[in-house]
Amino acid sequence: MAELLDCAQRLFFEHGYDNTTVNDIIREAGLSKGAFYHYFASKEALLEALAARVARDSLAELRPMIEDPSLDAIGRINALFSNAGRLNVELAPQMRKTFSVLFQPENLILFHRIEQSVRELVRPMFTDLLKEGVEEGVLDVPDPEIFADMLLQLRVIFREVMYQAMRKAEQGNVDEAVSMLEQRLELYGVAFERLLKLPDGTIQTVQPGFARAFLEADTKG
Repeated sequence: MAELLDCAQRLFFEHGYDNTTVNDIIREAGLSKGAFYHYFASKEALLEALAARVARDSLAELRPMIEDPSLDAIGRINALFSNAGRLNVELAPQMRKTFSVLFQPENLILFHRIEQSVRELVRPMFTDLLKEGVEEGVLDVPDPEIFADMLLQLRVIFREVMYQAMRKAEQGNVDEAVSMLEQRLELYGVAFERLLKLPDGTIQTVQPGFARAFLEADTKG
């Protein structure tokens, strides 16, 4: 099954989810149609499994930061931001390449299914993190579960901003795109701070210089 998922992910990224057929995946994997349907009832079922695997891999990377006993709740939230979004200069080119693929119209279903799977897995961990912050007295959150869901939903808005900035940069307006993305990233952090009733500057959502590194990745590649 892992081989099928690997082949499917490779084809989806190369040709798009909508443009990839079950026969394409079978041919790429070198398996029979019977072998495919032994594991998956349809391409949509494979998509569910692929999205779940991506989400589990992301969760495995995040868990050590979220469960770090040396950090309080605020420290863990910052660790979650800095690692969950990979919003740092070093990984900006890699992130730009991935987003360029996932933001293609033919990959809209793939993108949203991965986002949904990630939210479903991260939500319980984030809820527990907010509960710990309340117990530590550093957060004022009336309902951690509802707040966790609200805060995770903000990521969807953030992704749309990145898409808009990418399009603007591709049109040659790089400086304008960088300015827009930097401002939105800053306000993204402010929104979290307001919802959690934290002082300005408490939540560090992105590494300085990320916006330019992300948006100039293609032109420097």
